[in-house]
Amino acid sequence: MTYKGVLFDFSGTLFRIESASSWLRAVLDEAGVAVSPIEVRRYAMRLAVAGALPGGSSPQEVPPDLAELWATRDKSAERHRAAYTGVARQVELPRPDLYDALYDRHMTPDAWRPYADAAEVLSALRRAGIGIAVVSNIGWDLRPVFRAHGLDAYVDAYVLSYEHGIQKPDPRLFRTACEELGQDPYDVLMVGDDREADGGAAELGCSFHFVDHLPVEERPAGLRPVITLAGADPLP
Repeated sequence: MTYKGVLFDFSGTLFRIESASSWLRAVLDEAGVAVSPIEVRRYAMRLAVAGALPGGSSPQEVPPDLAELWATRDKSAERHRAAYTGVARQVELPRPDLYDALYDRHMTPDAWRPYADAAEVLSALRRAGIGIAVVSNIGWDLRPVFRAHGLDAYVDAYVLSYEHGIQKPDPRLFRTACEELGQDPYDVLMVGDDREADGGAAELGCSFHFVDHLPVEERPAGLRPVITLAGADPLP
């Protein structure tokens, strides 16, 4: 089947967040907080277990007082920040200002790396005249990340949960993306790393293609099958 539009998830699909250690180290250095490498690893491990790094691992356990906020964190910028800084505060850090600094760090382009084949795949779809939208559960504007890494030119529309007050797998978010591309859902392919959240597009009639949420080095060509699935020609 040849698709007329492809929807992509952001984190774990087109981009991958830096490691928890790199994330924490960058913030500590910026704040001028001296922490030994061993302590950095310990703090980073605890933050990862808490699920404090957006785009990283999920919390092993969400504190009961944060459960409702966590479940709806992607519906607004305020809820997203409160949820992630809330779980981060389960880990005692050297200074109280570090929690917001960590959250701010993850929104910077330096904190993200595109998968090695992301540009190749997006370019091939663009050459084939296939519309491209990014559909993300997120609490901040990811457009600067795409611009900084040279991928914004390939994207026709961004449909971000916090801008609509709706989060995946609610089919309304995918419907908005299809409308932005001017396409019927049956002519659209959704690509993502979460079978539940991203797979919600199937309720509308979109096809769904799953990719593994792996470190960049471990998934050099995970997006390339999308070129064939979408009926586009690979780059020469």
